[in-house]
Amino acid sequence: MASFKLRPRVVAFAVTGGILFTLLASAGWPVQGLTVPSGATAGSLTTRPCDFDTEAGSVTADCGTLVVPENRRDPAAELIALPVTRIRAAAADPREPIFRLGGGPGATNMTFPEASRLTEHHDVVLVGYRGVDGSRRLDCPEVAGAMHAPDELTGAKALPATTKAFELCARRLTHDGVDLTGYSVAQRVDDLEAARTALGYGRIDLLSSSAGTRTAMVYSWRHPGSLLRSTMVSVNPPGHLFWNPRVTDSQFGQYAHLCRADAACAARTPDLAASIRDTAAHLPSGWGPLTIKDTNVRVLSQYAMHHNGSTSAPNNAPTVIDAYLSEDPGALWAMSVLADVTLPESIVWGEFASFSMIDAPAAERYYAEGGDPGSILGNASTDFLWAGPSGVATVWPDSPDNAEYRTMRPTDVETLLVGGEVDFSTPAQNATREVLPTLRHGQQVILPGLGHTADFWERAEASKHLLTTFFDTGKVDSSRFDRRPVAFADVPLSMSTLARLLIGIPVAGAVAGLAVLALLARASHRRGGLSPRRSAWLRVLTAVPLGLGGWFLGVLAVWTINPDDFVFSATVVVPGTGLLVGVGAYLAWTRRNSPSRRRALIAAVGGALAGAFLGCSALPGFAAPAAAIAGAAAAANLALLCLDLPWRRRASHVVTPA
Repeated sequence: MASFKLRPRVVAFAVTGGILFTLLASAGWPVQGLTVPSGATAGSLTTRPCDFDTEAGSVTADCGTLVVPENRRDPAAELIALPVTRIRAAAADPREPIFRLGGGPGATNMTFPEASRLTEHHDVVLVGYRGVDGSRRLDCPEVAGAMHAPDELTGAKALPATTKAFELCARRLTHDGVDLTGYSVAQRVDDLEAARTALGYGRIDLLSSSAGTRTAMVYSWRHPGSLLRSTMVSVNPPGHLFWNPRVTDSQFGQYAHLCRADAACAARTPDLAASIRDTAAHLPSGWGPLTIKDTNVRVLSQYAMHHNGSTSAPNNAPTVIDAYLSEDPGALWAMSVLADVTLPESIVWGEFASFSMIDAPAAERYYAEGGDPGSILGNASTDFLWAGPSGVATVWPDSPDNAEYRTMRPTDVETLLVGGEVDFSTPAQNATREVLPTLRHGQQVILPGLGHTADFWERAEASKHLLTTFFDTGKVDSSRFDRRPVAFADVPLSMSTLARLLIGIPVAGAVAGLAVLALLARASHRRGGLSPRRSAWLRVLTAVPLGLGGWFLGVLAVWTINPDDFVFSATVVVPGTGLLVGVGAYLAWTRRNSPSRRRALIAAVGGALAGAFLGCSALPGFAAPAAAIAGAAAAANLALLCLDLPWRRRASHVVTPA
């Protein structure tokens, strides 16, 4: 019978200890990603059957590992591994394969749910981008941390700190043996060429978008004989890895023209561009006690204006335009918070910097010529990418590969340029003026009412017909892209509503956490305390509301008192989460006849704080609150279990007099 009574306690020790060991291992051990296979040589490719998720469901594919030199200019360079995925064509005798080149820079190339639109007659091939998808990933937590720390993303304090962070990241990666000059556009192109050769293909087609179009251009210049046709969606010519404020203002002018033709929009403003300019010039400093960060709003505005389709909402043009016209400071505060939470973590900054150095001279010229001339959104977005005039271009190593690819070259590859009429990121006029004249077999389509790449893919049947017709025949048929007006009134989740959710959820969560704590205190002091079984269940079931409540208290403190902190940082997550979970575990454990109540409180709270910190260290970023709650609950309960054993042992030896 004695051993039976110990079993629940043994299980509790095993569970709490297992959680803490897992978090400790995650925090202390490096993440094992793709590795170079033993004995592999440059150019080798190994594959295996796998499944690939598309918008039409999961399909069978070949997944492999391609081995390439980190720097082809260095004969002694180390080898790195890149993932390769091939989705096979349905046809028995397929045409040329389509190699997909996604945008960024600093984003993966291994997700492409739209692949199913192209696989009737073509294999679709994805080759991982070096520095993002491969065995060496150029993460720069220093940069994201610097962006989170100051008062604004690109404020006066932020830019020098971000520049220093880029410098520190480059120094750390170099010290770790990474040759940053090997992560150029030209080396990426040669990775694709190595994959083409290893897969046994002759000529291939390219489908690129946004920054990926730059890779397609360099491919057509370096290996023209390997290509049959190339489609570039949202074209980014050399020298345009930043936003020209004059072009951005002209895009606002186009939206103003579209607004005048829309009854609902025209009723809100006679001149949309002028109204947005006026709001941007007089952004309020706060929404009640909540701080609105000026440059955060401007940077998020630039990114959100890229797209106007409903699938991108609320990060799309109609939602942002509604926020500017609403005259609601809460809407602008929501934009400020969203910029803080999403943008610094959205890019693999080391790969972005290495790729973007191809346009470093253009960025330096832009700043040397004065930068922003007084546009609606100003320099904020370009500063976000380049950390200002003395930023990335001055501290990140440049690759010798870049020099010969900084201007356009002529090419004989059949090329289709696809642009959106109101694309804020890669305006179609840039491609018309700079790219189209260099294409001996080039055509361009400017799609009415569309913005950046996501708007193109949102029109599923039209995009499929345009692409498959061009790849199969070389002809261009954009007739299925009917002119749809921008849906200015289609704002299912406005920034004003989002602001109330952003403040309402933390308030409700904090109140709920404090209420649970109060109920535990009341229950623990009734009838001499809680039974062991009830105590154990309460310590498990209340950890989540208590932990979330503690974190939400920290979030509210940041938004009202210390806006320089980041809501997912350890300094915000750990104190409240550890304190509420620790006190809650103590209240659910304590018994009136226990001789060690003070020690139990110290043990529970101390353990919870340590466990919460361990959780944040193991899974930083968006997963930090969940990991901190798990760590805090496990450590608090383990501390109480350890404290409880000697007390129970002493109590079992007490002899009750007859």
